[in-house]
Amino acid sequence: MYQYSAIQWLFFFYFYCFFGWVFESTFVSVKTRKFVNRGFMRGPFLPIYGSGAIMMLVVSMPFQNNIFLTYIAGCIGATALELVTGVTMEALFKVRYWDYSDQKFNYKGHICLSSTVAWGFLTILMTELVHRVVERVIFIIPYMIVTVLTVLLTIYIIVDFTLSFKAALDLRDLLLGLERAKEEMERIQKRLDVIIAVANDELETRRQNSTMRIDELMESIEEKFNAVKERIKISPSDFVENIGDEIVELRSKFTVEKERRRQFGRLKDFYQRNLIKGNPSMYSKRFAEALEELKKAADERRKK
Repeated sequence: MYQYSAIQWLFFFYFYCFFGWVFESTFVSVKTRKFVNRGFMRGPFLPIYGSGAIMMLVVSMPFQNNIFLTYIAGCIGATALELVTGVTMEALFKVRYWDYSDQKFNYKGHICLSSTVAWGFLTILMTELVHRVVERVIFIIPYMIVTVLTVLLTIYIIVDFTLSFKAALDLRDLLLGLERAKEEMERIQKRLDVIIAVANDELETRRQNSTMRIDELMESIEEKFNAVKERIKISPSDFVENIGDEIVELRSKFTVEKERRRQFGRLKDFYQRNLIKGNPSMYSKRFAEALEELKKAADERRKK
């Protein structure tokens, strides 16, 4: 059984958070041929790795003399942690930071069989080799130094995590705002379609559909505004009374929503931009288009 104080457990957690950041940032940077500061936080720490490492140590405690049960415990514990973390983060932030949908035998993209199998072997590697080395190294450091470092790291990580958490919530609000703006534009387009249909317009109208991108939608609305404007000039009797006021109101709403989208897409916040850049595989089925727009905004900001 592991006999550690609370300070030592916390220090191990921070160590594995840092180790995970080094491993994943190096892997992704080499793969993309550019430096990528991986993770949810901006500092060199990945809490999911720290949590996973501590979980492996805890669940394997009763089975330290049985490598098979250690493997099973690692499979179950790590998979449960990955599932709970994935579901919780998607519910809170409306995006996925990892997705196994393209893997066989996956559950809603949050976990998959191949990952579960790998977690078991990693638990054995962790308990039989990695942690034994780490434990010996850390035990060499005087306890007072470990305590001071742990306190300082705790303060830093709390601040970093708080700012990162706020940035993720703000990013969620941006996605919701962009989506609401598009929905409002869709309503504007539908109303313009009705107005044109009532006027028995002979011009072909392009109906809104779920696959129309926002740039196509805005272009379509502009075309409809121009078509209605020209038709009113040519034959005002085709339109019911007071329709001009409604057109003005729709035009005003359209202008407001365009400006709102422009404001939402700016990504002025450092933490928001780096959250996106540090998670290039970030995915959202519902907000796919809005998220792609924010990714482009973050990339353009980086190039400036």
